[in-house]
Amino acid sequence: MGIIRQIWLGGLIVCLLLLFCGGARAGELSERLDNFPQWEKISSLQPAKGDLVYPDWMLGEWQVTSTLVELVAPLAPDIVTPGFTSNRQYLHVPVKFHVKFIRQQPMSEVPNVVADRSFNGLSLARAYLGNETVIAVRTDPNSPNRQVTFLRGERQLVSIVTDRGVEITPDGKFITSEAFQQLFRGGTRPYFNSVESTTAYRKLSTSNPAIAAEQVTAVYLSPQDPDYFRAGVHPVALYRYRLQFFRSD
Repeated sequence: MGIIRQIWLGGLIVCLLLLFCGGARAGELSERLDNFPQWEKISSLQPAKGDLVYPDWMLGEWQVTSTLVELVAPLAPDIVTPGFTSNRQYLHVPVKFHVKFIRQQPMSEVPNVVADRSFNGLSLARAYLGNETVIAVRTDPNSPNRQVTFLRGERQLVSIVTDRGVEITPDGKFITSEAFQQLFRGGTRPYFNSVESTTAYRKLSTSNPAIAAEQVTAVYLSPQDPDYFRAGVHPVALYRYRLQFFRSD
């Protein structure tokens, strides 16, 4: 179970790679961040279609510093995820990695800024799990919604985006939210969980860092879990991060 615990934390921040366009009620995502940790499963996200178009100010290569600033188990002590206790070791510990946002030109459309998902996925996974553990990360060429992380020992983590939403606030924040399913293969039995991440990006007036973000990731039990009906729409783990983006030379 050790590798699963680590993958959970690494997977929580994968939203930087897998976000896609969708709608949400005006103001709902920003309200959701303000109401942390009083969360329930969001219901107004739309089915995942296409790729997320990021603001032009996110174009380029960045060094990101991610810091876990708070973690909550809302249903403890009755229900606690296997990785929650071990993830306390990351509290207030900065983790650094590189990400890219690139121009992509869809057919008959103007170029858009999108995440370089395969590059970002490998960078993120190795930052949390180590170079020797992570062999490769591949995004399905036919669907940006599906990504597979290949791990040592013929193990895999499959992440599939199912729903997402986007919101732009009056003060210029770019807020995204996505729900995705994770499947871990290679253990004695496959392991499933459901994750929802909401991230608010903000362009700063400074260049060092140039972008700041707040991210909250909620872990929900999958229907395969025996405690699924006890948990209902409530998350079993919540993780709040602070992100800083520095221009990479």
